Amino acid sequence: MDELKFELYRLGTEGYCCSQIMMKLALNMEEIENDDLIRVMNGLCNGIGGNQKTCGVLTGGIGVIGLYAGKGKAREYTRDNFGTMVKAYMDWFEERFESTECLDLIGVYRFTDENNQAYPVKCGDTLLESFEKVVEILQENGYTFGNRE
Repeated sequence: MDELKFELYRLGTEGYCCSQIMMKLALNMEEIENDDLIRVMNGLCNGIGGNQKTCGVLTGGIGVIGLYAGKGKAREYTRDNFGTMVKAYMDWFEERFESTECLDLIGVYRFTDENNQAYPVKCGDTLLESFEKVVEILQENGYTFGNRE
């Protein structure tokens, strides 16, 4: 767990937002890079597009579940347990943190970098617990986390 905490800290100081961190952690476990996917996750930053609406930890976690069980090719379908896993994660998240809204979860705890990009500074514990929950849900549903092949 200490290694995961350090990785969360490192990614945060490199300027990644919560949704990107969730996906980076999953990709790092597989020892692969996917810059395009990380760029896509940027649109979910700071509560979807910076509006402090749906939390990026929540949407990032759903993205990780999709990485394992979502549709990726024309003749491919989402796995049967995709919706069940997403619901389990969403239900757990809302019960655990009492909201799914970024603004409710972090309030005004934000800092701004030289490009005027805002990042929350209160999300470490939420990221840690949520990432571990996503891993747990995937494993409970027969996935080997860190290996999608």
